[in-house]
Parts: sequence; C-alpha cells; structure tokens
Amino acid sequence: MAPIIELKHVSKFFGSGPSRTVALDDMTFGVEEGFAKIVTVAGESGSGKTTILMLLLGFYEPSLGSVMFNGEDIRKLDKDDMVDFRRNVQAVFQDPFAVYNPFYRVDNLLSIPIKNFKIAKNKEESRHLMETALTRVGLRPEETLGRYPHQLSGGQRQRIAVARALILHPKILLADEPVSMVDASLRATLLKQIRDLNQDLQIPILYITHDLTTSYHVSDYIIVLYHGSVMEAGNVEDVIRNPKHPYTKLLVNSIPWPDPNMLWGASAEEVKGKAAEFGTKACKFANRCPHAFEACYKEQPELYKINANQVAACFLFQGSDFMAKDQLSSLFTH
Repeated sequence: MAPIIELKHVSKFFGSGPSRTVALDDMTFGVEEGFAKIVTVAGESGSGKTTILMLLLGFYEPSLGSVMFNGEDIRKLDKDDMVDFRRNVQAVFQDPFAVYNPFYRVDNLLSIPIKNFKIAKNKEESRHLMETALTRVGLRPEETLGRYPHQLSGGQRQRIAVARALILHPKILLADEPVSMVDASLRATLLKQIRDLNQDLQIPILYITHDLTTSYHVSDYIIVLYHGSVMEAGNVEDVIRNPKHPYTKLLVNSIPWPDPNMLWGASAEEVKGKAAEFGTKACKFANRCPHAFEACYKEQPELYKINANQVAACFLFQGSDFMAKDQLSSLFTH
C-alpha cells in the first residue's frame, strides 16, 4: 500500500551559493492511511522539523526529490486531486491566535471548510457537523458558537482549530507544536484529546515539536532530527528511555526534572563547535560530538539497528546491521 503522504528523497535549500541553508537533507519518510499511531518529529530550532510540515502541506516546493500524495507528486495533481489532497491532509498550527480573523465569529472558521468542500446539504447539517466536531474536542457548542475569537481562551481557540480539521474527516493530521502557546494547565488536556482522536477516529498524526516531554507522553514513535538529517528514530519508549545517539542523549539530558536538588543538564556531555556543512561527507554532528573519531569526519553514518524498534545514525554502532535511509518508514510497523 502506498503511503497517504510521503517525502521521497527530499532536500530543501534556502538561498544559494556559500550562504545556502540546508533545511532538509535527502529525507524519505511516509505515513500510510489508517495507521492509527502518532509519530513525532523532534529536534531543536533549525533542525528541519517545520520544513517537513511545510513540504507535506505543499507550502514549500522541494529543492530535490518529491512530495507524494497517494503515490502521485503533488506538483502534478490535477484540480480534482488537489481538492482531495487539501481535504485529506489537515494541519493544526502552533499559534492559536494567528488563524482567526478577529472580525468574524467562530462559526465562520468552522463553516468555511464545510462550504468549500461541499460536505453538508443544508444549514442544519452544517450546524450538526460543527457541533459534533466541537464536542469531540471537549467544547460545548452552545458556549462556543456565536462568539468572537477574543472571547475565547488560547486553549479553546486551539481546540477549535483541531475541530475545524476534524470536520473534513482527513486521512492524516499534521500538528505543529500544538500546545507550545497554550497554558501549562491545559496542555495535558489538549494532548489527551489529540491522542483520543487518533485512537477513536483512526487518524494518523504527525506531531512536530521540540519538546521531548510532550512527545514522550503523546506519541508512539519518534524521529530525532539534527540539521536536516535523522540522528535517531524508533519506538518512543526506547528512544527516550534509552537514547543511543550522542545528540539524542544531549536532548534527553536537557529535559528539566522536578527535582530542586538536580542541576538541569548536569549529566549532559559537553558539546563544542558547529554542525558540518551540507555537501561534506562528515556526520552532521561530528564537530560537536564528544565521541567523534576519524570515521565520523570522512562520511555520513548509516542508520544502524540498535534493536527491532530503534536505529541511530552513529559510527559507535558500526558493525551492526543497518537500515537504508529510504526504508525509515518500515521502522514504524513493529
């Protein structure tokens, strides 16, 4: 079965010449329809995770490679297929304030996709769809519809954004830092609702975040990016509980723990320098890695298999079996 959405040997560059920035470097990854799991793409700012989101939505064109929908390059989709793509690939963005026009009521935001995709026969059916979607995300329709954005909290606005995506019954939901601008008291509630929707509606979710804590609690699998390349990937329990790549260890050790006697980052090993440039044969993390040795500066490592559920792009594990980089998606079927 072809993935519902897929990056196929995709690289994305910004600028040109010596100042060119490489946001994504030869990434192949896809999600199949009906895959009722949550896959996190995690990394620090500049790692390429949001670039993946923008490519999958068709907002960016790849510099190399193709973005595929149902096995077809999205740049070659005809009008009808593009409508199908827009309906079935939905996103929830980071900022719960920016997606609203302050001069329109909430009803307008929810009714536009119903109208544009012609999924209701009349106003009564449209109203029913809106009420059902709001109820699914834990909101009371009678207290939500008819109100303006400024009359709602950030958490309510973000849940309405999720409801808007769900109205269309998409085949995949892309969530870009959906709780980063929501009050801490509401994050657990919103994450639980996202998880429940994933399970109840059997919608695969690609969860984009820099926060390993939330990704650990909400996702099934994780891909750790660094400067546009995969450093480690696999079952989230294995990767977070027992990280193998030095970069993943750095991220995990940077998580603040609720212990006043524990110095944050105290167990993290020192890193120096900067990432290797695109086009070099070195491991991207070699210049900063405390374990780097000769091989790390000569070529990029394969995705070595740590176990059936985990791979790491690190020469510390050379000698182990490795997985071709374009087979990354197969890791998420265990």
